[in-house]
Amino acid sequence: MLSRIAESLFWIGRYVERADDTARILDVHTQRLVEDPWIDERRACHNLLALMGIPCDPAEADTERVLATLAFDRIAPSSIVGALSAARENARGAREVLSAEIWESLNVTHNALPQQRTMARRYGPHSLFRFVRERSAMVFGLADATMSRDESWLFLILGRSLERVDMTSRMLSTRVLAGDAAPSWTLVLRSTGAYEPYLRTYRGAVNSSRAAEFLLLDRLFPRSVFAALEQAEGCLAELERSNVRDGHRIGVAGEAHRIVGRARTMLEFMGTDEILAKLPTRLDELQRTCSAASEAVTSRFFTEQAPQVWMPEGVL
Repeated sequence: MLSRIAESLFWIGRYVERADDTARILDVHTQRLVEDPWIDERRACHNLLALMGIPCDPAEADTERVLATLAFDRIAPSSIVGALSAARENARGAREVLSAEIWESLNVTHNALPQQRTMARRYGPHSLFRFVRERSAMVFGLADATMSRDESWLFLILGRSLERVDMTSRMLSTRVLAGDAAPSWTLVLRSTGAYEPYLRTYRGAVNSSRAAEFLLLDRLFPRSVFAALEQAEGCLAELERSNVRDGHRIGVAGEAHRIVGRARTMLEFMGTDEILAKLPTRLDELQRTCSAASEAVTSRFFTEQAPQVWMPEGVL
């Protein structure tokens, strides 16, 4: 596969997942501000922007700034609208390997964004967040239903998996690092779609340690960090099989595989109590792992150019 097409597929997966997860985070954030009048809005908004890697003067942080930066910005790929627009532009360059249904879904989503922005500003942002979640689910559902499990699909799912690790880590960070401005664990579970699976698994009230454990380590819930790392590792193993046939016999074939495998092994074999005792450090390490793995994938599989990043250097 041409490296240009492979890179486009990788970033389609990342951008669509980014839009989905950012919509989930913002939905929880705005819901909390409405339901709890005692929350310090500026502090909560500043914490959220910092966790998303966006520097901001605490005095200027408010809900309007958060939505303008993380939802409505048409250019920045860290915003919902910017990420979906970037996904559509990448799909234009990879139409020969995408099904017609996927291209149509991304194109319809992009064309509907102006109307959705207008409705969000007039009636509130929750309709936009719901729209983004539904359209993102449709894109990945069509990918599962209409794409052969070849390199095209592997690069798309690899991008989604790495982004999911990063964004789930950020969702956990909004709870762990925000102090008394933090959302409840129930809201965090709802934002990841994990509330009902959690209740079916533990059959009891939401417990902070179990909620963190579920989102980090559960093998069966697809949005957990462990499940996403395992899927990314599987995609990299499939992509690198050609290297093994060409005579590579020691260790793993690529640096990205090594980085992801090390992070997955740490979660799998380190004790749960040990992980939870230093949870902020572990979450920071996972975000750095995603950044390093993305750079390694770019260096290994794509044309030589600066890796596409969305987080300002030195923020985390």
